[in-house]
Amino acid sequence: MSNESIIIILILGAIAGWLGGVIFKGSGVGLIGNIIIGIIGGFIGHWLFGKLGFHLGTGYLRYILEAGIGAAILLALLNLLFGGRR
Repeated sequence: MSNESIIIILILGAIAGWLGGVIFKGSGVGLIGNIIIGIIGGFIGHWLFGKLGFHLGTGYLRYILEAGIGAAILLALLNLLFGGRR
């Protein structure tokens, strides 16, 4: 994996984490938390939409949308587990 790929993944993960924070309760967990939740949310969203057979676009847009929704799902689960303390 090249340095450029890592930077793109981190930037898109941060965007997706921010989007997930906006979708769920309008707040995130800071820059590093947003990146981590966005990247994990990307895996969750990609898996979920693949299982459901939905396609949300192509390229970076698809990743950001899937990861944003996946991040919102992850934030909802974290909220359930930790009672609103993220």
